[in-house]
Amino acid sequence: MNDTLAINETTERRFRVTGMDCANCAASIQTGVARLADVDACEINFTSETLKVNGAAPAAAIVARVEELGYGIDEIEPGAQSGQPGRQPPVQHNFLHYMTSRRDTQLALLATLLLLPGLLFDELLPGLGVSSPLINLASVAAMLLAGSSVMRNAWRSLRIARQLNISVLMSIAAIGAVIIGAYTEAAVVMVLFVIGEALEGFTAERARSSIRSLMSLQPAEAICLVPEDGRIIELLVNVSALNVGDRILVKPGERIPMDGRVVSGVSAVNQAPITGESRLIDKQAGAEVFASSINGEGALEIEVTHLAEDNTISRMIRMVEEAQEQRAPTQRFIDRFSQYYTPAVIVIAALVALIPTVVYGLPLVDAADPTAGWLYRALTLLVVACPCALVISTPVALVSAISNGARNGVLFKGGVHVENLAKIKAIAFDKTGTLTNGAPSVVAYRSVDCILPDQVACDHCDDLLALASAVERRAEHPLARAVVHEAAVRGVSDLYPAASGVATLTGRGVTGEVSGQRIAIGSHSFFDQSIPHPSEHCDALTAVDAQGYSTMLVSRNDSYQGYIAAADTVRPSSRAALAELKRMGLHHLVMLTGDNAATAQIVADEVGVSETLANCLPEDKVDAVRTLQARYGEIAMVGDGINDAPALAASTVGIAIGNTAQAMETADVTLMRDSLLPLPFAIRLSRAAMRTVKVNVAFSLLVKFVVFVLVLAGTGTMWMAVLADVGMSLLVTLNGMRLLRRPAFPAESESLHGAAT
Repeated sequence: MNDTLAINETTERRFRVTGMDCANCAASIQTGVARLADVDACEINFTSETLKVNGAAPAAAIVARVEELGYGIDEIEPGAQSGQPGRQPPVQHNFLHYMTSRRDTQLALLATLLLLPGLLFDELLPGLGVSSPLINLASVAAMLLAGSSVMRNAWRSLRIARQLNISVLMSIAAIGAVIIGAYTEAAVVMVLFVIGEALEGFTAERARSSIRSLMSLQPAEAICLVPEDGRIIELLVNVSALNVGDRILVKPGERIPMDGRVVSGVSAVNQAPITGESRLIDKQAGAEVFASSINGEGALEIEVTHLAEDNTISRMIRMVEEAQEQRAPTQRFIDRFSQYYTPAVIVIAALVALIPTVVYGLPLVDAADPTAGWLYRALTLLVVACPCALVISTPVALVSAISNGARNGVLFKGGVHVENLAKIKAIAFDKTGTLTNGAPSVVAYRSVDCILPDQVACDHCDDLLALASAVERRAEHPLARAVVHEAAVRGVSDLYPAASGVATLTGRGVTGEVSGQRIAIGSHSFFDQSIPHPSEHCDALTAVDAQGYSTMLVSRNDSYQGYIAAADTVRPSSRAALAELKRMGLHHLVMLTGDNAATAQIVADEVGVSETLANCLPEDKVDAVRTLQARYGEIAMVGDGINDAPALAASTVGIAIGNTAQAMETADVTLMRDSLLPLPFAIRLSRAAMRTVKVNVAFSLLVKFVVFVLVLAGTGTMWMAVLADVGMSLLVTLNGMRLLRRPAFPAESESLHGAAT
């Protein structure tokens, strides 16, 4: 009983933390909270500002600890998104406004005025020989004014988190500089550091703002249609109050608030917020619509099919949040590296101060020139030790890539999948529902009375299609829906009234009465046994069957009228997507299918895969994926996310096509639209993200190394070291944020045109 009670008391709480300017702020908070009693584990994500705490520690103690460290904090209610906190500061789009809204930067700006005399006469124009105790006093005052917040953070870090963070290093360096008489240097370091931290915080907040804007896609209210006293009234309600089956009204130009099915009305809908599609999608009665899509010129009455917390946009937001909190292998390595990097540099700084002094008798402090002594160099190395640029180099790039993908209908479940997708050498595709539409469509139909060449329909052919549609309108199987849809496309669905007395002939076909005539629609074998038909049509049907098509023969009062052929057609975008993948250097494109080899080869030739594996059961697809992995290395598997789950799990990266709940849950990456065109974009985005990470890491380490060498050589200064770190932190952040917009997703029409040409 006691064990059960203990388990129940151990819960996970989530908080949103504000005021973090760099990743080191996050590290101090994580360490400080971890030291609380009854905290089993805690993890903080700088980019999403989310703190997760596991354990029985009360929320009040966690809030008090974070506030004691100098940061703002709000608990996130269970089930709420972290991007919807209670206390969220407005986003400042102007850096000057951002600077003047913060107490620490206000003091830093004031300190800059006090620093100007020392900067002018000590650093820029030392040859003038101007010196005064007042100049030194002004520099010390500037250091204390700008550094007050830094020193408070340093003390909190030492006392609460017991951690040597960047604030501690900067405080030691500045105080040490004052002690040896480098007053201007001490002030410059503090002013630049505070302004640099503010600049990092500003750019980080801009990145967070772009990511959090996904949350604004979700409407908060809806017009609910409620019956009352024999009439329908319109009530404005919160979307959380809507239930499955409720009916809502969406007026022209409004954002659709809930997933649902159109009951009445016709409109063109912009689904770009969900699928990334640039074109408008026509919607009419029976069509599915997604929450956050934008309605066009027609009013739509919609029946709600999912609760607010389960609709498509909510699942998207939840996945993006979770993806931000998952660290990629490269990010985990950088985090571990920085833990050893900073202490190592501190040890090196101590050795730099002691070895030349003790072994070679060189001056520790030069009274004539404080910057010439070895203690000054050691203090400067403490500034070099700041790992901000290095630590932020990876997460900002990965989170920006995840956000860009979500905006274009590509959902990554975490940074690890961005990294893995960039490495893939081969891609396996399921056929049905992935390369093809997954549902049959009419591909040919021919009347016995037609005398035109093959593949050319005449009035007799359209009459045949209309007649079959009248019967199939009362049936529910996929081939029936294909016939009805084709009749509607050809504009002949109203030539005949819907059939009466429709009956299914199990395994053979369907019959019904249309305008007093007995109509039968059945298989070739059924007609061979019961209804005579011309030999030339028999030969044509045999050829059609050989292509893997499903054929239906039609009779009127036991007189053969013609045939209709249907097949699962290839998606229009499949060939364009595979051609683009080949241009990107991915030449190992394999199709896996349960169809026979002849049918599979027809699809393979049409879409352009390099290899086909036919007659595959689900377990065979898993074996095929493992074989391909052994042959090529990292491999992606693309499927519809339902019956391909084992193969998706076996691959390096499982990619699901379609915006179903099953697709989102089973795959590492989800392509939200029913098209493969986002796949090349997803791979290009992941490659760009990893290139950006490598550039950021390499450039950060290179700049550190150059400054390190300059300091040891005696030519590097303390303010140069802090300026280099601030500059690098800003550069890697801005470079990572470029992935919010690049690479751009190509328009679907352009992609298809490019493939055609």
